[in-house]
Amino acid sequence: MSGIPQVTDRTVTGPLNVAVVIGSIRSGRFGPTIARWVAAQAAQRDDVVVDLIDLIDYPLPLELATPGRPTDEGTARLRDALAERLGRADAFIVVTPEYNNTIPAALKNAIDWIFDEWAAKPVGFASYGGMSGGLWAVSHLRHVFTELHAVPLRESLIFHQAWNRFDGDDPRDAEESELAAKALLSRLVWWAEALRDARALRPYQR
Repeated sequence: MSGIPQVTDRTVTGPLNVAVVIGSIRSGRFGPTIARWVAAQAAQRDDVVVDLIDLIDYPLPLELATPGRPTDEGTARLRDALAERLGRADAFIVVTPEYNNTIPAALKNAIDWIFDEWAAKPVGFASYGGMSGGLWAVSHLRHVFTELHAVPLRESLIFHQAWNRFDGDDPRDAEESELAAKALLSRLVWWAEALRDARALRPYQR
């Protein structure tokens, strides 16, 4: 069936599901602008289907459930809905700013609520901020995702002084930004295909 991956001779056919995750929920955030642009770049590929996930739609509490006690029903619904979307993904692009030289709290919290859905999948980053362009946040996220058995990529998109680099929904240096996006997506797709085939052949175990 079209759009549904099929295992054929140890490989999986069908488009890759790439989840673009908006990692900031602050009022006045710039993340959605960058995320929409990144999603549009990914959608130009015929081997990719994009799912744009905004964490503002999943207000998970900062306190995880006490071990041995059930999560309350409302929180469980939010967690399961987010886990289902992330679980469908073959790869992720996390769009993140940098708060006090590290990861936004809402992004780290969402990562911590989800577990198996990240494993054995590649993660790319699109970061933004002032002079640093969010690079401290990405540096910390690489460690976090490695702990979750995901595969952080070397390539990334970096938007220094992002609010000055966009004209509406598009970066002013369109050609340079598009080349960087193509490099990231090319590497992401390579890893996503390789890891999808590997998971089909042998389910990943921690």
